[in-house]
Amino acid sequence: MKTYTFSADEKIINEITSYFNKEDFCEVGEYMRFKISRKNLSIIIYTSNKVVIQGKDADLYFEMFKPIDSIVLPQAGSDEVGTGDFFGPICVCAVFLDEHTFEKISNLNLTDSKKLNDEYILKIVPSLLKKVKHSLLILDNEKYNQVIKENNMNKIKAKLHNQAYINLQKKIKKLPKLIIVDDFCGEDKYYQYLKDEKTIKNIRFETKAENKYLSVAIASMISRYAFLTKMNELSNKYKMNFPKGASTLVDEFTKNFIEKFGVNELRKVAKINFKNAQRI
Repeated sequence: MKTYTFSADEKIINEITSYFNKEDFCEVGEYMRFKISRKNLSIIIYTSNKVVIQGKDADLYFEMFKPIDSIVLPQAGSDEVGTGDFFGPICVCAVFLDEHTFEKISNLNLTDSKKLNDEYILKIVPSLLKKVKHSLLILDNEKYNQVIKENNMNKIKAKLHNQAYINLQKKIKKLPKLIIVDDFCGEDKYYQYLKDEKTIKNIRFETKAENKYLSVAIASMISRYAFLTKMNELSNKYKMNFPKGASTLVDEFTKNFIEKFGVNELRKVAKINFKNAQRI
């Protein structure tokens, strides 16, 4: 039985206790603050703030709640960018991280791409692409506008994440035990979307996974880099500075774009099923 022990501050203790349901908590013994029990998992938080995580799933939960200077390796994580943007592609990346790779990148400031500005991502990711084994998929707007007719957004994302892992598996021969997807639809729905596909199993689905797993954070950065690169290419091609997101400012830009290039050209650069297109 796997066991992890570490000292936690109140922030980590709050993260642990907030994650679990009321029925997961058990009666505490002497010197205990909290006792949590699930199938294949036991977590005890002592009055000394020592945390003990045990069970078959201990490595997964340790990775979630570990102190910042601890990490479980090897691991693989995936994330996507562009699903909320009217313009530009959807980019999905899966990343493999082992001890050797971690040593090569440990001096870099790597975290969720949403916390890093675009300039930093454009600067640092080219180096990451050379050092980290990954699989990057880019679904351009023309192809997206075809497949969205028969698939909803979550089904598209599920297929892209799954294919990214299939491609990554071919590169590294065998995926690690710890595989994480930044959760967007839940495990049951995810595999339901893939019922007719060859699928990668035993995935851990976590919300805000880019804040908990370095492999997902790197996948988020690479996806963001690919998205920014493609947006820059569009801006250069059409001599217009394409906006991100899907706000009313995007609506105004779209009207100007249509006036210059027409609706048919819009289908090559935008997600036509978005409300922005309907409003215009």
